[in-house]
Amino acid sequence: MRISSSLFRLPADQLAPLLIGKLLCRRTADGVLRQRIVETECYLGEEDSACHAHRGKTSRNAPLYLPGGYSYVYLCYGIHNLLNIVSGFEGHPEAVLIRGVEGYIGPGRLTKALSIDRSLNAIDLTVSDELWLEDDGTTLPFHTAPRVGIDYADPADRERLWRHIADP
Repeated sequence: MRISSSLFRLPADQLAPLLIGKLLCRRTADGVLRQRIVETECYLGEEDSACHAHRGKTSRNAPLYLPGGYSYVYLCYGIHNLLNIVSGFEGHPEAVLIRGVEGYIGPGRLTKALSIDRSLNAIDLTVSDELWLEDDGTTLPFHTAPRVGIDYADPADRERLWRHIADP
């Protein structure tokens, strides 16, 4: 069953653990790929120094200000497209980074494997026929850890346990 907009309206710190075990779905020329989400990381508003919107709205981060349920795909290090699921309500920038799916651990690896690029930026995941999330009732145990790759953030934000990793 496709995930509805009501779940995406949750704040990122509540949505991130709930996405563990859900299916990331991508339609390609070869058919529909469904991969189970096993790692997420949340970014919560301009007050979060690790969030792309920390310094306010720009053309790059504008999708973060959309209502929950939109995609935010950006280029990292000039190499990797990374997929975020916008959460919360319109005007408050927050999102959940999809860091891993079964078989592809690492946000750049998963987007490459599923052919996710910036052409899928700012699309409504609740109605898109190219990219969406499904819930088949699977729940996975998980643990939390500090976020990674945010050395630029304030120490308190670096230490937050906002990374969710499915247990093996």
